[in-house]
Amino acid sequence: MIGVTDPWTLATIIGLTVVTVLTRSFFFISSRPWSLPGWAERGLQYAPIAALAAVIVPEMVMSQGHLISTWQDARLFAVAAGAFWFFWRKGAGQAVLGTIVVGMMVYLPLHLGLGW
Repeated sequence: MIGVTDPWTLATIIGLTVVTVLTRSFFFISSRPWSLPGWAERGLQYAPIAALAAVIVPEMVMSQGHLISTWQDARLFAVAAGAFWFFWRKGAGQAVLGTIVVGMMVYLPLHLGLGW
């Protein structure tokens, strides 16, 4: 019986679909305007930064699920160079793009050239 989904899996998929539709349409169901409290709006300003940090930081300091144990890792030097560029050019409009470019300019020669 290839391709047959068991009832628990099907019930889980349907349940998650219902929960997703309800939570995403909650704001449209209400007939009156709804606004977030001030503390929630302030907290949501940091959500993109927190999400980015949660994705990027482990990639910078871990390899194969373990902390980097050697200083000969191109990522460490690329992060240091990128951080230096960002804080040096903080007021400039292209600080983020420059951070990426400088980090990659350090990372690629070390990774491809030295095999770090």
